[in-house]
Amino acid sequence: MSYLVLARKYRPQNFDEVTGQEHITELLKKAIQSVRIGQAFLFSGPRGIGKTSCARILAKSLNCEKGPTLIPCDLCPACREITKGTSFDVLEIDGASNRGIDEIRALRENVKFAPSYGRFKIYIIDEVHMLTAEAFNALLKTLEEPPDHVKFILATTSPAKVPATIISRCQRFDFKRIPIKTIVETLQGISRKEGLRIEQDALYGIAKAADGSMRDALSILDQLSPLSDQEIKAGDVFSMLGLV
Repeated sequence: MSYLVLARKYRPQNFDEVTGQEHITELLKKAIQSVRIGQAFLFSGPRGIGKTSCARILAKSLNCEKGPTLIPCDLCPACREITKGTSFDVLEIDGASNRGIDEIRALRENVKFAPSYGRFKIYIIDEVHMLTAEAFNALLKTLEEPPDHVKFILATTSPAKVPATIISRCQRFDFKRIPIKTIVETLQGISRKEGLRIEQDALYGIAKAADGSMRDALSILDQLSPLSDQEIKAGDVFSMLGLV
């Protein structure tokens, strides 16, 4: 079996597993519970803090066979395909490499068609700030009046580069950098599951270096995992990061 990096292995699969963003997950859960789900969302914040994970969880919550639900079952075809990234009804678009007007025109044509079998057709556009001005203009009308079966989730690390006309048509959620204490607690739990022996100061060193990004913290822990035959110490972290 090929090695699965920790950030993928421990990617949150429901809102309760998302760490450090409770101010957002609670609002999203209440929206689902009250069946007051907007047509377009903007998730903004630094890299590696849960924007894409929350977008996928929201998509699963909406399209799960038991849904709309606060906790996706992760067993039905809709949930499994969204997790694998193979769903025909949940389309993830990289705004950096699909940034032109032709790609957005194709999207506008595609939204007219009903979902294959899910409740909604959901478009997750990552790094949306990378779209060209022409592409944003083409997207504007569709965001304003999308078909009832369509939801948009836009994600960005640079909200200042997203036109105000786009932002005003979305429900905006600002993700925070994850506190060091929260990262340390998460790393402790994962280290135990992975059988890694690591001292507390090393965990704090990783958390500080990650600068609020859980993904970066897990990437550093991944790099240190070959040392698992011994206890990983703070000096190992500093040495790997070039701080000594």
